[in-house]
Formats: sequence, structure tokens, C-alpha cells
Amino acid sequence: MTTTLLATLATAGLIGASISAEETTVIADHPYVGLWVTEDGHIRHELLPNGRYVEARGNRERAYEGRYEVSGNHIDYWDDTGFTADGEFRNGVLYHAGMVLYRR
Repeated sequence: MTTTLLATLATAGLIGASISAEETTVIADHPYVGLWVTEDGHIRHELLPNGRYVEARGNRERAYEGRYEVSGNHIDYWDDTGFTADGEFRNGVLYHAGMVLYRR
């Protein structure tokens, strides 16, 4: 099973403690895990090592939350409300839904 699939299944509650520490470390060490921010700082995406994300907008620190998967330079998002979106990492920049986010 791939690490992203394991993270997705764990996030969905379909598997539990069967994820080993080594597999969790692989997710945590992924180069895209961390905080991505628009130039003006208004939109902030935190890609968590467990396959979840938190999007902040302005003063709303948890405006949206959900899960994500990265395949190569492509990212897919599934918001907890059912909304889906995607994006692409190019040259250290995340392009998502018309936004440009930079690594912080």
C-alpha cells in the first residue's frame, strides 16, 4: 500500500494503528508538508503530515479542513463538506484554484 493511501485510509477511519512509525515518518518528511501562504498572507494552507489540511482565510484560522493526497507534483483536496479541488506544485510554488501559494 502506498503511503498516501495509508494516510487516506487512516484519515477516513478505515484503518487504525496498523500504520507504522516508519510510514508516518515518510509522510512527515514529504517535501510539500508544511505551510503554504498567498503573497498577501490572506490564504494559508497547512498540509499536515497525516494527510489532512487546514485552510485559513484572513482571521478565520480553520475556514476549511479536509484531506489531501499528493501524486508527483499534483495535489487533490477533499474538504470535509464534500468540496473537491486540486492544484500543482511548480518550482517551489503551489498553484491552487486560481491562487498562488508560497512555502513558509
